[in-house]
Amino acid sequence: MTAAPDSRVKLPTSLKMAAMLEIREMIFSGELRPGDKIDQDDVAERLGVSRLPVREAVIALDVEGVVELAPRRGAFVAALSRDDVRDHYGILGAVSGLAAARAAARMTDEERTRMLDAVERMDCAEDAAARERLNFQFHRVINLASGSRRLMSEIKALGAFAPIGFYESHDHWHDTANRDHEAMAAAVSSGDEAGARSTTEEHFVRAGDRAVAMLSERGFWR
Repeated sequence: MTAAPDSRVKLPTSLKMAAMLEIREMIFSGELRPGDKIDQDDVAERLGVSRLPVREAVIALDVEGVVELAPRRGAFVAALSRDDVRDHYGILGAVSGLAAARAAARMTDEERTRMLDAVERMDCAEDAAARERLNFQFHRVINLASGSRRLMSEIKALGAFAPIGFYESHDHWHDTANRDHEAMAAAVSSGDEAGARSTTEEHFVRAGDRAVAMLSERGFWR
């Protein structure tokens, strides 16, 4: 992983998206913790923007459950528990697993070639940015091959939970993710729908456990 397969490596396309990314990074780096107030003026100053896109960003993050808005008090980091984080990745895994099973049943030869190429190149990549890009490509090929716009939409929304590069900051995640990707690719490539679904779900369960461990190390839960 692990990426949010359809949103993680794209640069922000608006000031609102840039503000959302900045706030996510502040949260997932441990700079902000559950219950902390988000200084919207500070975020605006960091980005060199007005307060309006930051306000739009916290409203969007409130809808996602990452931020909580309190009338006349401001925006606060949501009281996410360890189980909340694991549940998020469990849901993402379930939806992604369904997409992988669909892909296993209908993937074209051209899509299969691109999927396997991404796995091979990811295994050799030494640069974190390259790994992030290839991870995105790998998941995207599978998700597109599912042929389901609805699944793609859900995966895109769920996959934006953690900021760009979150997993690449962990020394050992690359090897774990590569092993998972190889198992997923083998199942999808062979048309094993049940295997594609189970290996994908397991991949995201591991991603959730790793996210909890990384947030704990960064003092997210005091």
